[in-house]
Parts: sequence; structure tokens; C-alpha cells
Amino acid sequence: MAIVPTLHCRNIRASLAFYTEVLDFEYVDGDGRLDDPAYCVLARRGDYLILSSHSGDSVVGQAVLVTTDAVDADWAAFRARGLTPTPEQRAHSPVHAGPLDQTWGTREVYIEDPDGNTLRFTQGWFG
Repeated sequence: MAIVPTLHCRNIRASLAFYTEVLDFEYVDGDGRLDDPAYCVLARRGDYLILSSHSGDSVVGQAVLVTTDAVDADWAAFRARGLTPTPEQRAHSPVHAGPLDQTWGTREVYIEDPDGNTLRFTQGWFG
């Protein structure tokens, strides 16, 4: 069984560019359109995520945990591709500023997409 989250986005083109050009996701399916409303299915290391700008699909501001074996390397790659946390994100949480060892035994970094959805890249949990 797989559980595939759907994240709402306001601009499918901008969101697709962010996820594929910065965060290592790959476009694998969709409705064949890049004009809103539209949806697309993305994959990253065998897991899937749906982005949708349809009004009934999800709400902006969700959090999704993304497991990784190398959160520091992922963070470095994302930064090299232009990811820059805003001052508001840094002030809200130090985990937005770079990987942090959590008291529960994981190493994490939080990244907000262009719509305010949070992706928690987490190392040391689920395997």
C-alpha cells in the first residue's frame, strides 16, 4: 500500500519548477497541462507526491515528511541550486536554516515550497 500526499499549489508552473529543478523530484505523470488548474505526479527516490492547483484538492500550508539517507548532502545540493531560506523562515525555526539534530534522534531540515507547504527532509527514521 502506498499513501501519496497531494499538495495544493497556486501556480503549477512555479511549483513544478521548484520541485524538479531544486528538490530532485521528477515529473512522471499529470494531465498534460501547465496552465492552472492542473495537476502533476512527481517521484523522488521511489516515492510519489502530487501537486495540484485544482480548487478542491488539498489546502495550502501542509507538511510532508520526506525520508532521506543524506540530509546534509541534500541540503547542500538544494542550496547550490538556489534555495535560500527567507529571514521569516529562519526566525520561525532554526530547522529552516540548515540540518539540525532533533532530540528524538533524527536529523532534519525544513523547506517551504513557493506556496508555504513545508517539506521535512528527515534522516534517521523509517529505516
